[in-house]
This record gives sequence, C-alpha cells and structure tokens, in this order.
Amino acid sequence: MTATERTIARLPAHLRRYVVSQDYAAYTARDHAVWRNILGKLRGHLADKAHPVYLEGLEATGIGAESIPSLDEMNEKLARLGWACVGVRGFIPPAVFTELQALGVLAIAADIRTHEHIEYTPAPDIVHESAGHAPIIANRRYAEYVKGCGMVGFKSIASVEDQAVFEAIRNLSVVKEDPEASEEEQAHAQARLEAASASRRYVSESTRATRLYWWTAEYGLIGDVERPRIYGAGLLSSIGEAHHCLTPTVTKLPLSVGCVDTDFDITRMQPQLFVARDFEHLFEVLREFESTLAWKRGGDYGLEQALRARTVNHLVLADGREVTGRVVGMVAAPKAVAEGLSTALVRLDGPILASRGGKAEDSKPWNGPALVAFGAGKLPERGSFKLSMASGLELEGFATDGGQVLVLRGRLAGRELELPAVARLFITTHLPSVAGGPADPEAWDHWFGELSAFSEGDGESKARSRKAHALHPSLAALYREVRQMRESRTVKPERLAQIAAAVTDFPDDWLLRTEVEELRAPRA
Repeated sequence: MTATERTIARLPAHLRRYVVSQDYAAYTARDHAVWRNILGKLRGHLADKAHPVYLEGLEATGIGAESIPSLDEMNEKLARLGWACVGVRGFIPPAVFTELQALGVLAIAADIRTHEHIEYTPAPDIVHESAGHAPIIANRRYAEYVKGCGMVGFKSIASVEDQAVFEAIRNLSVVKEDPEASEEEQAHAQARLEAASASRRYVSESTRATRLYWWTAEYGLIGDVERPRIYGAGLLSSIGEAHHCLTPTVTKLPLSVGCVDTDFDITRMQPQLFVARDFEHLFEVLREFESTLAWKRGGDYGLEQALRARTVNHLVLADGREVTGRVVGMVAAPKAVAEGLSTALVRLDGPILASRGGKAEDSKPWNGPALVAFGAGKLPERGSFKLSMASGLELEGFATDGGQVLVLRGRLAGRELELPAVARLFITTHLPSVAGGPADPEAWDHWFGELSAFSEGDGESKARSRKAHALHPSLAALYREVRQMRESRTVKPERLAQIAAAVTDFPDDWLLRTEVEELRAPRA
C-alpha cells in the first residue's frame, strides 16, 4: 500500500466517501507550468515576508517548485509530523473538512487553477491546499492549533441556511473555473451566493467558527502589527494576495475573538486582516471562542442554539449518553432545574439515534419523536410508570424495551402538555453539552449519508472536462515539449525559437511564452 492508501484506509467510512484519487498522470504540462510559475513567484516574494517556518516547511512536507506535488510523497513526509493528506474535489461539506482537520488530515483539492486565474482563485486547488496549508504545520504548535480549530468547527452548530450558503459558494467556485461558463452563468452564480447569504436569519456558531478559521489559518498575519509576517494559507498560496496583504491599503488589526464578528468575501481580496502576536496568541483566542459554544455551555443556551438552527445536532446527557436529532420544541420549567438549565422538557424530531462515547447504541435509528425530561428520575425497562420531577413536570405512560414509551401523558404546574403518544423518552439531571451534527457521524452516514452527501457533483465534473478540452492539442504538445526540455536539461535553442514563433498562434497564452523565455535566457 502507498502512504496515501494507508491514510485512506485509516479513515472512517463516512469520510472515505469524499476522498478521490489524485490521478497524477492527468495533470497536463500546462498544469505543471502553472504550478512552477506560482511557486517560483511565491518563494521569491515570501522568503522574507512569510513566517520563518514557511520555506523549511515546503521541504519538510514534500513540496517542490518544479512540479505539482505527489500526495504519496507528501504523506511520506507529513507522517513524520503526525499529519497526513488526502485528495478531494473542490469544496467539501464543512463538517467533513473540519473532522478531517481535527484528525490531522489535510483535505487537498486535487485540481489546479487555470493560468487565467493564476494570481487568485476562489476555488480550492492543490496550490492553496498544499503550498498554503502544509508548510506552516511543520511548526508543531501551529499544527496543534489547526487541529483544535478543526474540532471547534466540527462541534459548532450550523443552521439550515449555512448549507444553502455552502452550496452557493461551491457552485460559484465551479463556475469561475469553468472556461466555458458564460457571463450570464457567472452572474447567476454570484447572485445565488448573495441571495443565500441574505437568507440567513442569524449568524450561527458554525459561521463564527468559519470566520475564526478564515482570519487565522487562511488569512492570518503574525508578529508586529506594523511589520507583520504571513502565515495564513490563503495569503501564502495567492500571488495577488501575498503582494496585496502587506500594503498600506489593507488595514491591520490586532487579533481578538472579535474577529468572528467580521464577515468575509471569498471572491475579493481582503480589505482588512488580523495580526496574531505569536502562535500562542491563537490558542488564547481559540479557547475564548470555544467557551462561548453550546458544545461547552450546554443547558438552555445549547438547546436554544439547536432549536434556532433547525438542523440535526446532538445532546449529551448527564450519564454520557448522546441523543441525536432535530430539536423542535422546549417546555420551560417554572424554576431552575440545574445550573444554566430552566427547561423541563425538550422535544426532538426523528430520526433519533442514541449513542455513548460517539458510538451508536441503537441497532437502527428511531424514526419517531424523542423527549428529554430534565430532573431526577428513572424510566423502568418496561411496564407502567409515573414520574414526578422537581421542576413540576409529571409524566406517565407505558414503557417498552429500548426507552420507547406508549400512551404518554404529561402535566407541568397543573397544565396538560401536548405530547406525542408514542416516543423515545430520556431522563437526565442536567445537560452538559449540545454539539453540532450527529454524535456518531459514521452510523448516521450509514443510514442517511448517501441521501445528501457527495464526493463530487456534476458541476465539478463538467468544469474539469471543459477545462481539459479547452487546451488546444497543438498548444498542449508545445507545453509537453518545453517541459521535456526542462526535465531533461537539454535546451535546443533552434527548436525554442520555432516554439516561440508557434506560440503567436495563441495570443492569450502568456504562460508558455514565459516558459520559453526562461529557457532561452542566458544562464548565469
């Protein structure tokens, strides 16, 4: 097995579905020329502008300047740092990206930008993911931050509108890299993103976690606010951004947890950036942000976040059990039930999955509703029951195996409650945590993942096919010939002159002219 195959084999099944082969042979000579051009400019520009670990990090993670890196070679070197990488297609769901990151696995978009977008592309590509993210994780403390940031993103609660925004961003990135996309298609993709963003009812935990990641790991500066250095992957992998970010036109602000209140636009260069004092500063901000999340706070706050989100999340009960479902209603108690908890009863709509320690206990999900009652009490394994909670909640019904109850009735402070007659019932004294997504993503994905997940969509496939066909066969042959000269170190001046003349038939292809001029230039 190759190093990459070993990495993939270690991943849980629900993450493996998003992984694709790099298909190294599919890269064209022009693709490699794009890589050379970008890396050459970046290495020269960033030598004294990036964090000191950048240049040594390129070597430590298997990233050279002459050709697109092989993920197998990267994995051999990343393993020494306790990391790994896998290939993916474009944007993947945030929960998948952050879970991979928390596991110490870089999700590397296998595609590469076109030469038209060589300075900047909003689409994930191998330049951004490898030359941007990988070098800085050679610093072990920063690598720990990236994992921690991944865990925070994974545990944060996303809203139903966040999914619409993600799909719109993904669509826009595909359209922008599609050489056959019309102006109308591009305008529609941009309008779709604007409409999806406008549909947000509030700023979710997941959105704020994404902003923290954006303003640090993607677009972060470090050191003195007046003379900062670059460490963010988006800056390290973009020629345009790398030049622009240190100019006076970009406002430099000291990093604080307040950065999560600042939105960003992926289609434009950033007008302001945040400067961390050092890598320890990142942890200070991460811990402060983490303390605000439902994952850490639980109680009423966690329930309110889950209710507002309208998405699948999970409750962690006092005994360590987890209940995954969609919170749809809360019944307030007349007095506090526990610290930070004044809720007597909460309802979740199915499917419901019970788990412990992130592993499903149910053989299959329960398709009906579930209720979680707060207070001291125990549900019998079977038979009739009556429960009276300190909150004033009274429940009675008939228990069957697995926590299912029949003919359920409830009262609170003398008021009859409208409850489902058949439900799963859970009882807990308090609520330590409410976190994003299912508690057991692998089990949930087994039952429901194929319905909504993707490894790559039709849009990505079509754009990739159009990009491949957009390269004229004659031009492709010239690129191959120039690359062969470079690799063999056999420069043929007469043939280069002929190629230079032939390139005039392709006036928009500046990159091949640059390649030829480099080879024709006198060697020092």
